[in-house]
Amino acid sequence: MTVDTIITLIKKIIDVLLVWALLYYILKSLRKNVKMILLFKGILLIVITKILSDLLDLVTIGYLIDYVIEWAPLALIVIFQPEIRDALESLGRAKFLGRHKTLSLSEREKTVNAIVSAIEFMQSNRIGALIVLERDVSLANYIDKAQKIYAEVSGALLGSIFYTNNPLHDGGVIIQGDQISCAGAVFPTSSSMAISKRLGTRHRAALGIAEQSDCIAVVVSEETGRVSIAEEGELAYNLSLDEVKIRLLEALSPNKKLLTHNQKEGQNNEEN
Repeated sequence: MTVDTIITLIKKIIDVLLVWALLYYILKSLRKNVKMILLFKGILLIVITKILSDLLDLVTIGYLIDYVIEWAPLALIVIFQPEIRDALESLGRAKFLGRHKTLSLSEREKTVNAIVSAIEFMQSNRIGALIVLERDVSLANYIDKAQKIYAEVSGALLGSIFYTNNPLHDGGVIIQGDQISCAGAVFPTSSSMAISKRLGTRHRAALGIAEQSDCIAVVVSEETGRVSIAEEGELAYNLSLDEVKIRLLEALSPNKKLLTHNQKEGQNNEEN
């Protein structure tokens, strides 16, 4: 096998992997976006109709389908411009080297205990809240437009931020590592039809940001005091404090790939 053959083979493998990565990203987006699901169904219907028109020699319908296919890309760009923009923004916000800070076990437990303590206080006092924990996808775009805080996470601070008379209580809090980066953050609301109509703006905002990033969003209902968590485009309702604590500890656990990379670097430094 020659060098040129090997290079050609590697190029083909990379080409196939890129196609599969693109398909994976598209399918992942389809699962979370109602409009994209309808779009996919429409495209599938057009393809089936085109195949049938060719097989049965249906000239008129075939001509119409060809006309639709010719102008469809331009129409899709115009109609789905917001979804395309959101997808590109998500790619731009991705941090390929992992989250900015890996918390130690004690830091993780301290941060989660402070959040759970605040949630318990807000539950008992019927205070609504939206707390978003950043993971590997940066939320800097939302932090830039909110009120900066950059303070250590504490139950008292979270409770005071979401207190009814506080001007920032209507927005969301973003936590990076063990720091509250901002308050009063505004997130996109989800258009998912699966979410209950009884749930309000906070729940839709939590699901909306969870659809566009890998964050975990905690919502405390102002009316019922129930706690919900949005993660990976799914919303879990009426969770107990123990369930919330477990989910948050898992969310803040070290990135396995990043941890392995750091361990290898440490071993190389010791060898040198």
